[in-house]
Amino acid sequence: METIGAFEAKTHFSALLARVRGGERVTITHRGKPVAMLVPVEAGRSRLPAAEVVARFRRARRGLRLAGTPVRELIEAGRRR
Repeated sequence: METIGAFEAKTHFSALLARVRGGERVTITHRGKPVAMLVPVEAGRSRLPAAEVVARFRRARRGLRLAGTPVRELIEAGRRR
């Protein structure tokens, strides 16, 4: 994995993207300290349909409580103020 400074990364960004597209990983530094990594997107990574993501959030929200009080109740109390 190569390390490259932020200024050089900005200057040669298109070339860096081409290298990453080819499978390389590049660490970007600022004043000698690593701050970011350019890595290829995982091949064949599938995305969930938006409807499935929304359904999962709704299932996760069901039954949430804060200190024994349902979250929905806290939201409604905040709206009445």
